[in-house]
Amino acid sequence: MKKNYVVVALLSVVLFSACSKDEDRYPGENQSGQELFRKDTLSKAAINSRIDQISNEKGSFHWKDGGYQMLWSAIIRGNNTVTIGYGVNADDFDSHKSGKGREIKARLKNIILESEKGSEKDVIFKEDDDLNLMDVVIKKRETLEALLKEQHIRYIEPADYRYFDTVEARPVYGPEVSSSSGCGFSSATIATADYTTVTPNARVPWNFYKHNIPGAWNYSTGSGITIGVVDTGLSPQQSLMGTSFNSGSSSGRTVQRFGVYVDSIWPWSSGFDGPDDQCGHGTSMASVATAPRNNSGLPVGVAYNASLITYRAASNVVLDGYHEQEGVKLAFTALGNNNNVKIISMSMGHIISVGKIEDGVKYAYSKGKLIFCAGGTSTSFTNFAGVIFPASMSEAVAVTGVKEGTTFQECDVCHKGGKIDFTIVMERAGTNNNVPVLSYYNNAANYVGGSSVATATTAGIAALVWAKNPGWTRDQVLTKMKQSSTFYPTKNADFGHGNINAQLAVQ
Repeated sequence: MKKNYVVVALLSVVLFSACSKDEDRYPGENQSGQELFRKDTLSKAAINSRIDQISNEKGSFHWKDGGYQMLWSAIIRGNNTVTIGYGVNADDFDSHKSGKGREIKARLKNIILESEKGSEKDVIFKEDDDLNLMDVVIKKRETLEALLKEQHIRYIEPADYRYFDTVEARPVYGPEVSSSSGCGFSSATIATADYTTVTPNARVPWNFYKHNIPGAWNYSTGSGITIGVVDTGLSPQQSLMGTSFNSGSSSGRTVQRFGVYVDSIWPWSSGFDGPDDQCGHGTSMASVATAPRNNSGLPVGVAYNASLITYRAASNVVLDGYHEQEGVKLAFTALGNNNNVKIISMSMGHIISVGKIEDGVKYAYSKGKLIFCAGGTSTSFTNFAGVIFPASMSEAVAVTGVKEGTTFQECDVCHKGGKIDFTIVMERAGTNNNVPVLSYYNNAANYVGGSSVATATTAGIAALVWAKNPGWTRDQVLTKMKQSSTFYPTKNADFGHGNINAQLAVQ
């Protein structure tokens, strides 16, 4: 169903800063390694404008691209919290495999404590168990100066800078965009043209036939495969994703729910607020991937016999704040450590690259997980970012949504670009209706769209392929999906390998 989208103009502030020719050093650093901080700090509007500029120029933004002054300004405007990723090289992120991780961390902690003149409990507020990173409080410029001179630091980033934390530059995620990427608890009457009823009385969404998913069910239904969904949690009021997860033709599988999100404005707060979805987005994504096939007269999921693990990692789809980013990192490392999980699907993201999330994704990838991330669903004010983070990472398979038709065209709120790997048809011609899924509430359905639903659908298809070939590796599954897609063997410049033919992929 077509929704009205709120378009908010970003502030346009022209900001010039020095750029480094050496990508391994922060721009603004001179040959002797001395920092060039100016005494004044940048406003949030100026910082955001510079982020936009760099994103336009490079297609992505990392904090090292912005310069010292911008980094320090963002730290100050982010509760003085900093994430430090350390290691002997860029790939030294796994603390279990790091030969010098403990030694490097001890040295960095000593530098910080000596400079800040505070107790360890006041300065070092989070150390990771799996990754070479820690979260600290830095109130003195001299501390940052000293840290930036250390050779065994992979990145230093503001831990709680909020790009959207101004009225003028914040997207609206609520009822206005509940059909595409944001939060919403509404239900809808699904048009009869948008589903086909199959035994025992389940509704197959219209777009499943565009990918030959019902044909694939003759060969595989996802049995024996576990999908991990990193999102906003799972509704406690949708029994088909709970007590009735095994019903009808769906059997012999499990559903598990975890919560790693802290609902607080303060980065140093602790205490997870549980696994329950308080947004609605996570329930929709879990539904399209794994909803049961039974006699309820409601939409079925792609891999209706796959097991499911959900993580409430954030409050909504925009990973803009410490607890959102920390939650996603924790979810990826936990799923990486879970030997039962084969596939991870995340339909959330940010226009800013986040070091701790990069580490979490790389950690899960190093454990053999096949990771799908949304290429980007937004109103027009963030389309300039191209494929968003972390779908932009090489370890992630980036997915976007396209419209129904003979030619490829991205959905009204979908991103496209050279980093897209697959597409899913999820917007109808004529009506613009999206994909039927289970609603947040029992006995109800809804429409969802955007690259979010496209990503979860692709994860479900991957489960079908892997269940048919349980001895395969991640790379073999991914290769088969590519070979079964529209543009194979040559990627399209904007739509990657294109639409997947699920039946061909499981034959």
